Amino acid sequence: MFAGPLVRSCRRHALAAVAAPARWARTLHAASAPSAAATGHGASAASPPPAAPEAAGPTAAAAAAAASQVPRIFDRAAKRRQRDRAALAPDSRQVDYLKDEIADRLMDRFLDIKRRFHTVLDLGSGCGHIIKFAEPELVKKLVMMDMSPQMLARDKDIQYPVETERVVGDEEHLPFAEETFDAVVSNLSLHWVNDLTGSLIQVRRSLKSDGAFIGAMFGGDTLFELRTAMQLAEMERTGGVAPHVSPMTDTRDVGNLLSRAGFNLTTVDIDEIVVNYPSMFELMEDLRTMGENNAIATRKHSVSKDTFMAAAATYKAIYGNEDGSIPATFQVIYMIGWKPDPSQPKPLKRGSGEISLKKLEENNGNFAAPPLPSDGAKKSCE
Repeated sequence: MFAGPLVRSCRRHALAAVAAPARWARTLHAASAPSAAATGHGASAASPPPAAPEAAGPTAAAAAAAASQVPRIFDRAAKRRQRDRAALAPDSRQVDYLKDEIADRLMDRFLDIKRRFHTVLDLGSGCGHIIKFAEPELVKKLVMMDMSPQMLARDKDIQYPVETERVVGDEEHLPFAEETFDAVVSNLSLHWVNDLTGSLIQVRRSLKSDGAFIGAMFGGDTLFELRTAMQLAEMERTGGVAPHVSPMTDTRDVGNLLSRAGFNLTTVDIDEIVVNYPSMFELMEDLRTMGENNAIATRKHSVSKDTFMAAAATYKAIYGNEDGSIPATFQVIYMIGWKPDPSQPKPLKRGSGEISLKKLEENNGNFAAPPLPSDGAKKSCE
């Protein structure tokens, strides 16, 4: 193990290079993408936080009936076990670099809202990435909720300037009453949800009127290099393809999802972060230690060593850098939505426009008012 430089460059603000303890050298770069409006180690664990009270809302029978109609893409029980094991790993904190970076960018957007929030929910908080960047001038209390009790407990002894509360809960079944929070933030957890629209509806219900939801999730181009390399290697070795990288939401669909969930004034934009690794195996090891390994319900539980070796060689041959490292792309979708409130701006009624589009086209888009009549014209009018 050795310390490697973690070089960060942010779309909205510049970050200096810092040294991050790691098992291998990583270099993290950010590439801006066009805005679009519209993924048991031997350490002992601390005592997990108490489970949350039963959720308010529909009856258990109604919730079960609704859940039975949702396609089961991800194995949520397996994901909980993966996150528990990741939190217990001795080097768990060494792989916080990616989620910390995205949490920083997410809270940068949060700062753009000129308002102080009394109670904010950190949905799918993990070990605590949002709390590292929460400012007491902006947030009075942060409720951290995650499906993994071990992740919630990992850093529970660290003191932060913002008051915190830890709750064990599932993003698909929020254990909170309606109109509980002034804002909800979510950092890289919603890409593991089976019913994304249903979860967003529950988020909206848990918000107070005119409350804000700000989230970040992995987009469809995340780890496209790894997906391609595994597919080519498996096709060559076995004649078929099994899912090894999770299906993720396309950027173009996120705005529609927010609108379907009942949010107003929605905004969506994307970033791409590229992290360089020595080889595919270090990338996969970091994903496992983050708790981001494969949890697809139909996943293949074993892959031959020969396939992995072929995939690593293919990865480096197609995408490898000149220095021998390989890039891994993480597409991050940022989304903002507001719970409806009468005070929010609304579009004008149809037909209320004062400028004819035909005249606007004739004037080559000139919005200037027509010139006043001359003195001669005035006299003739009189």
